[in-house]
Amino acid sequence: AITGNAQSALAREADVHLDARVAQEACPLNLAPTASTTAALALGDALAVALLEKRGFSSDDFARSHPKGRLPRQALLHVADVMRKGADVPAVPCGAPGMQAIAEISRGRIGMTAVVDTARRVQGIFTDGDLRRALEKGVDFASVTVDTVMTRAPRTLRAEALAVEAVQLMEAHKINQLLVVDERGALLGALNMHDLFRAKVL
Repeated sequence: AITGNAQSALAREADVHLDARVAQEACPLNLAPTASTTAALALGDALAVALLEKRGFSSDDFARSHPKGRLPRQALLHVADVMRKGADVPAVPCGAPGMQAIAEISRGRIGMTAVVDTARRVQGIFTDGDLRRALEKGVDFASVTVDTVMTRAPRTLRAEALAVEAVQLMEAHKINQLLVVDERGALLGALNMHDLFRAKVL
């Protein structure tokens, strides 16, 4: 029990008593519980955090205990829940003509296409931004392959990561799309900021 009087009935009956006694209340009349309630609240918070750490309480545990609202949704949703999959993931093979890569960006409507090898391992990403920068340099897409204009070693994420981690990664690196890969680096999916908005992660 947390009380301000170690001799109170509650304190005497409790197995463990925490003394939250204060010298004086903040109330000018020293009557209304003000400083004492703050002291009790601080002790309660300290106990809760200590127990949380002791039990290894995770964001998934929090979400199960509080199934409504934005924070639990962020805690429960994983990248696999919001990413695009299968034919909805734009991808071209290494060595594909530049025009094919542009067409794939248009088809995918996600602002990019992945560039993969024969084992579907991600080798790069070709985005709207890459396209604009190449055009500014006068690149003739009818005569180049995607390898020469793509971004190599792009940022990727695993499907089991939390969706909110995708937001953090995009914000940290000022990017709008992410590729999702497995443990071998093979392409599994893709997502952009709009997908996260739709899933109400943001």
